[in-house]
Amino acid sequence: MIDFFSENDFELANAEQLVMWLKGVIAEEGSEEGDISFVFCDDQYLLALNIEFLKHDTLTDIITFDNSLGRQLHGEIYISTERVTENAQIFDVSFSEELSRVLVHGVLHLCGYKDKSDEEEQEMRHKENYYLKKYATLSS
Repeated sequence: MIDFFSENDFELANAEQLVMWLKGVIAEEGSEEGDISFVFCDDQYLLALNIEFLKHDTLTDIITFDNSLGRQLHGEIYISTERVTENAQIFDVSFSEELSRVLVHGVLHLCGYKDKSDEEEQEMRHKENYYLKKYATLSS
């Protein structure tokens, strides 16, 4: 089950459509949907998690806690809506597009993709772009 929660005042407008898309991503990646929670928060909330659990004292847009069991995906994905807003401006895309990229990024982490090396990051971007194009087709 894919759920959305908010630790700030953010409200997700198109949750059902996003759930269907993310379920499709999971299936196409050969994984099974388990319990996946997306938690929207502000920079300070995510920074505190980043410091406590990852020992990184930096702002980030997303942290994925992977509790998957084999191919069955379970996890908590925390997203800073402040970072998404700023990144959308930096990359000259809509908030909705940047949020979709971050959502699928978290799911791809649960599917086993990493982004630590340049090669891994390139593969992650390729997958994000691929699934964003599919989402654009579904939502039009």
